[in-house]
Amino acid sequence: MKIAIVGASGAVGQTFIDLLNERSFPCDEVRLFGSFRSAGQQYQVMGQSCVVEELQDNDAFKDIDIAFVSAGGDTSRAFASTITRFGTLMIDNSSAFRMDAEVPLVVPEVNPKDALTRPKHIIANPNCSTIQMVVALDALNAISPLTQVHVATYQAASGAGAMGMAELEQQVKDYAAQSPLKVAKFSQQLLFNVIPHIDVFADGDYTKEELKMYHETKKILHSEVAVSATCVRVPVMRAHSEAIWAKGEKPISVEAARKAFAEKEGIVVIDEAKPNGYPTPLPIAGRNEVFVGRIRQDLADPTAINFWCVADQIRKGAALNALQIAEWLITHKGL
Repeated sequence: MKIAIVGASGAVGQTFIDLLNERSFPCDEVRLFGSFRSAGQQYQVMGQSCVVEELQDNDAFKDIDIAFVSAGGDTSRAFASTITRFGTLMIDNSSAFRMDAEVPLVVPEVNPKDALTRPKHIIANPNCSTIQMVVALDALNAISPLTQVHVATYQAASGAGAMGMAELEQQVKDYAAQSPLKVAKFSQQLLFNVIPHIDVFADGDYTKEELKMYHETKKILHSEVAVSATCVRVPVMRAHSEAIWAKGEKPISVEAARKAFAEKEGIVVIDEAKPNGYPTPLPIAGRNEVFVGRIRQDLADPTAINFWCVADQIRKGAALNALQIAEWLITHKGL
C-alpha cells in the first residue's frame, strides 16, 4: 500500500501526518506533495523521512494507491485527472466534487457503503460543519426520519486554515502590545467579535458555507431533510460548535435522543444540567470524536429536539474523516 498526501504543509496536511503516526495506518510508503513554495520541506511520517514534492502534471501518482488531497478546490479540479489517471483513489477534502453525482460524499459512521461506487476514482470529504452534524443527525434519523433541521454554527479560526489561526493569534499579541490589529483573512477583526459570514454570499443571501450544509446533508443521508443554517466565525482557535434543532416525522423524546447518541459510533455524550456538564471547543481540540450535549425538548415545538454539538474540524471535520474512509475500504476489501 502506497499513499500520498497532497497539501502536506497545510493545517489539514499536517494533521494527516499526525493521524498516520497515531493510527498506524497500513501503508508501506508515504509521499508528500505541495506547491512550489512547499517543495523541499521535510517531515517525519511513520518513521520515514519524507520530502515534499512539487505537485505537477506528470506520472508521479502511477504507483500510488490512495491520495489524500487537501489543497483547495482549484487544485483538486486542476489535478484530479493527474492523480486518478492510473487508478489512484483520490479522497478529496475540498468542495470541488462534493455535489458531483458520480462522486460519493462519505461520512464513515453514516454512509460508508457509498464509498464502494466511485466511477471517477474520487471520494469527496464533506464540509467540516456538515460532517459533525450528520454524525449526530444520523443517530436521530434512526429514531424517526428527520424532516427539518435548523443549525447555527460557531466556527473556529482554524476553519480558515493555518492563516486563519495565525491571524487570530497575531491579533491577540497585537492587542496585548497595544498595537494596531491587522485584518486580512477574515472580513472583520475576529478577536472580541463574531462574524456571521463564512464563504461568499450566494442564492437567497445565504453563504456558500450555509448552502453546503443544506445540499450535502441530503446527499449523505439519502434524505430530503431540509437544513437551514446560519454559519458564524467565532474567536476560537480550533474546534467547531453547533446549536442544532431537529424535527422528525414522529416526535423524538429527550430520552430516546440521548440513548441514540450514546449508542452511535463516533459520538461522546456529555449532557448534565450543571456547570461543565456539556462539551466546549477548548478541551475538545485535538480529539477525534463528535461530542453532544445540552439535549432538550424544544419549547416552541415539543416534537422537536435541541442539542449542542462540538468537534475538532481539522480532525473529524477533515483529515480523520478521510482516513476513516480509507480504513473502512481496506477493512471491507473495497480497494
